Amino acid sequence: MAKKKAFALRINEDLLKAVEKWGADEFRSTNGQIEWMLNKCLKDAKRLPKKNK
Repeated sequence: MAKKKAFALRINEDLLKAVEKWGADEFRSTNGQIEWMLNKCLKDAKRLPKKNK
């Protein structure tokens, strides 16, 4: 599993509420939802780093 790094994120309150609701609807934590969204966006844009084997 990849090493995870913590960092602070400043986000608009309404945007955070929308992410929290979406995450709850899909049984994910807010952090898990943000990570899922970032991974999906990077994959869709073909910018996801290649995995080292």
